[in-house]
Amino acid sequence: MANKKGRRRDFGSVRQLPSGRWQVRYRDPETGQLRPAEKTYATKTDAQVVLTHIESDIVRGQWSDPDAGAVNFKEYATAWLRDRKLADRTRERNESVMRLHILPTFGAGSVADVTTAQVRSWRGKLLAAGVGEPTVVKAYQLLRALMSTAVDDELIRRNPCRIKGADRYDVPERPVLTVAEVFAVADSIAPRYRLLVLLAAFTTLRFGELAALRRRDIDLEGLTVTVRRAQAELQDGRLLDKAPKSAAGVRTVSFPAELLDAVTHHLEHFAALGREGHVFVGPQGGQLRRSNFRDDWVRARKAASVTAELHFHDLRHTGNTLASTAGASTRELMTRMGHSSSRAALIYQHMTSDRDRAIADRLGAMIRVSVEEPSVSSESEASK
Repeated sequence: MANKKGRRRDFGSVRQLPSGRWQVRYRDPETGQLRPAEKTYATKTDAQVVLTHIESDIVRGQWSDPDAGAVNFKEYATAWLRDRKLADRTRERNESVMRLHILPTFGAGSVADVTTAQVRSWRGKLLAAGVGEPTVVKAYQLLRALMSTAVDDELIRRNPCRIKGADRYDVPERPVLTVAEVFAVADSIAPRYRLLVLLAAFTTLRFGELAALRRRDIDLEGLTVTVRRAQAELQDGRLLDKAPKSAAGVRTVSFPAELLDAVTHHLEHFAALGREGHVFVGPQGGQLRRSNFRDDWVRARKAASVTAELHFHDLRHTGNTLASTAGASTRELMTRMGHSSSRAALIYQHMTSDRDRAIADRLGAMIRVSVEEPSVSSESEASK
């Protein structure tokens, strides 16, 4: 017993303060100096229990310096964001979420101050204030990633972001158009944007991918579109054509032969000149900008009498649904849409161009059934 007591006295001790509360002191494993625990306790027994836990953590190698987590949250978050390797648009989005939704609550305190109860309260207040659920989920995911790094940096022992289901939300079912409705929208929009609508639906390219297309990306003989880049708009208004986020984003997609006349007509009347000229440009010849396109989209949607809930991105969802109806398998849909994920990679295989051509041909058959030939190859007058 003497040795045990001796070891305990060597490791640390408890003592009563003039206030009547009990203080724990223990030997810092890094400096060898005695240091007080962060809190004091009402009873000697409570203090002894805490001393035992601290000793156990040190023996197991799980002790972390309480002072390490005292680093200011805002300073740590700022450095963390700065050091992450991110695309410009993603960095801007993360900085905005951090500034608007995370720092107002946690910024003034220390990293170690953040508790699960505080995270739960913070999340609830954001939702109650009317912040959109996707934004709240993004903010939670960002905070969780930050605190995970703090664990790795040994500033805290455990990530406080442990709220079940807080990292996801239920996405409402989006509208799906028929082939006839796709053409109704395409025929209702300004002629320079007609092909934009058709390719969005029948090749499932994203708006940013379409806006970044160059003439050399269109193969009129092979009836394909090759995605090599995607447009991103920064908060200062600058437009950047950059490589897709993943290797799967670089891809060649077949379009139905029934769209060839529309593609040829567009290239002759609306696309910028030269192999590197953008396929889709604004009325004044500048790069297509989503914000400038919106008014044309809303007018066309209304004129075509389709649901007001229809977003441009829903054309991609429509195309995916139509391709599935045409017989595309899951991995073939992934290839056409440029999807990649670690889970999907288990079954992912590159789709052959012959299979992609077959899917495009079946989509073409749907077009022939649903739309009269003159409206498919409409020779709309060029508008400025």
